[in-house]
Amino acid sequence: MITLYEHPLSPYAQKVKIALREKGEPFDAALPGGLGAGGGAGAFAEANPRAEVPVLIDGETAIFDSTIILEYIEDRWPIPPLLPAGAADRARARMIEEVMDTHFEAINWGLGELNWFRRAEGELAQTLKTNAARQTQGFFAWLEGQLGGRPWFNGATFGWGDLAVAPFVAASVSLGNRPAGASRLAAWLERVMARPSVAQTIGEARAFDIGAVDIPDLIARGLFKREYRDHRLEWMIKSGGLEVVVKGLEAGNIRFAPNFG
Repeated sequence: MITLYEHPLSPYAQKVKIALREKGEPFDAALPGGLGAGGGAGAFAEANPRAEVPVLIDGETAIFDSTIILEYIEDRWPIPPLLPAGAADRARARMIEEVMDTHFEAINWGLGELNWFRRAEGELAQTLKTNAARQTQGFFAWLEGQLGGRPWFNGATFGWGDLAVAPFVAASVSLGNRPAGASRLAAWLERVMARPSVAQTIGEARAFDIGAVDIPDLIARGLFKREYRDHRLEWMIKSGGLEVVVKGLEAGNIRFAPNFG
């Protein structure tokens, strides 16, 4: 049985769960402890020294990084294929994934910092939210162009290009940024959300309950540390949140990728 270390709210883990479900491969989902504090232990930490989800364990094989896991899944279980047949279409699907994983994800992550973790209040928070909404609509326009006249980002059938987009656009909708009602992207979203693998995965995210934990209080006391890696740090600074970064460094409640070894 495959073990997938994941978090229901992680779009990177969601990509992998959708892929496994499309392949018809059962898996045990495990939520590792210590993520919020920037830690992790046991088989999870041994498999991924970055202490990030997802991590896939398949027998003696342990893999981290969502894109590399998707490549492994495609190699390991080639039927049904998730990548398009042609080299150009495969490259296009992978480029879409890269944009979503880096630039787009950072916007939703930044809104999480504001809405759930209360990193900023008042005028600063409103500035960041306004910039996030504008940026999201810009990426929606880009996605419209990538979709073109195709029914799916992958082409004629659902695949890699679609599972790479679905978690991020679904999160944007939950955060109040929705594609225009008459757009091709909105029509695609309706189709993709009706697909069982996507519906189940996004449903798990929306049903996830952190309980009665006061995470903003834990952040204020430095007991919960959010990771400000590469594209996320860039987004916060370029969108007007340098003050958030400075305060987080001073309070010791933000973190970066750990050193290996």
